[in-house]
Amino acid sequence: MPYVHDTLNRLQHSSPAQAEFYQAAEEVLECLRPLFERYPHYHDHAIIERIVEPERQVFFRISWTDDAGKVHVNKGFRVQFNSALGPYKGGLRFHPSVTAGTIKFLGFEQIFKNSLTGLAIGGGKGGADFDPKGKSDAEIMRFCQAFMTELHRHIGPTSDVPAGDIGVGGREIGYLFGQYKRLTGRYEGVLTGKGLCWGGSLGRKEATGYGAVYFAQNMLADRGDTLEGKTCLVSGAGNVAIYTIEKLLELGARPVTCSDSQGMIHDPEGIDIALLKELKERRRGSLEEYVGQRPQARYIPVRDYPMNGHSVWHIKAEAAFPCATQNELTLEDAEVMLAQGVRCVSEGANMPSTKEAVELFLEAGIAYGPGKAANAGGVATSQLEMAQNSAMEQWPLEKVDEKLQRIMADIYRQCAETAAEFGDPGNLVLGANIAGFRKVADAMIDQGVM
Repeated sequence: MPYVHDTLNRLQHSSPAQAEFYQAAEEVLECLRPLFERYPHYHDHAIIERIVEPERQVFFRISWTDDAGKVHVNKGFRVQFNSALGPYKGGLRFHPSVTAGTIKFLGFEQIFKNSLTGLAIGGGKGGADFDPKGKSDAEIMRFCQAFMTELHRHIGPTSDVPAGDIGVGGREIGYLFGQYKRLTGRYEGVLTGKGLCWGGSLGRKEATGYGAVYFAQNMLADRGDTLEGKTCLVSGAGNVAIYTIEKLLELGARPVTCSDSQGMIHDPEGIDIALLKELKERRRGSLEEYVGQRPQARYIPVRDYPMNGHSVWHIKAEAAFPCATQNELTLEDAEVMLAQGVRCVSEGANMPSTKEAVELFLEAGIAYGPGKAANAGGVATSQLEMAQNSAMEQWPLEKVDEKLQRIMADIYRQCAETAAEFGDPGNLVLGANIAGFRKVADAMIDQGVM
């Protein structure tokens, strides 16, 4: 349809050199063809033209000093993409690869992810091209304070509520929240992922990883299968990967891999979750140290990965959970995975599979859960944290986890039913994009041109 070609051309002209954003937009727009053929009124309201442009983009300079007194300058971003369903909601990413295009792709995906949760949250994203690795706690504190000094005027508990993402965990959220409170004098739920003793929610840290596993459970249950006894591949070694591994172990699966920017672990007996947490959460160490305590495991540095592929995906398994970063799983990886028996992929990261890899998964007919659906548990539980903050209470873990399981089951149901409604049963990419878009588009129409 011409609108896909015309929209992408317009974006490439107005937002040059943002390949990840174009990739995310193209996937959504291509999936909307059957919706627009059946309901052409969406064209009359210029929904496509409006939804691909952020309502607001904020770029700012961050100046901070290191422990030696040297001044450094980074670039900060907050993209407030769409507020049709509620306050902007989406994480902050601190990583040297962060660009305007990265943040726009993440914010665009967040619109539809948040829509699928059924909760009153719009889509946004933010971050900075700052690298936390190798920095002292004092340096990270000063950076976070400088970042929030610029950001605080653009956010609020009923307007825009950021959370964490890559490079932004509990430590960073604490420093950011403290600076917000210092600048505004208000103790309010303006960030999620907070510490449990100052407004955080039980279960929030685990939610994205647990949610990706719950989504896989639902996909497999529809096929008369379970995760129990399955060998699983997991990429990443951050928050999402750790709690994906933890939940897989609880359900009787055997996750055998994890990875970071330096290399990967293959532990054929199953990842030792206590050791992984010690290395990554408490000591912030290298995965290479893992093999010192697990002699049956092997560590493979990045330099030894196979050409054009990633070793995590070259281990024989039945299920896979990409939990690291965008476009980490290529067509070559997907070919190897399918050949070695993978029949379920549930994405814990945002857009971790390339377009070609996704097409191959769909063609193969495996259980494939796209990130905007499968990893929505994190932002859903962030909204539950917002609800607890508004009521000035804290729910027990059992209540939060029960709600999370129900939300993930409902997201799966929406995706599966929408895919069937539009003639492609089992295509959860199609289902997720149409279901997420339709709710936002209808709200935009109801609210008029703005």
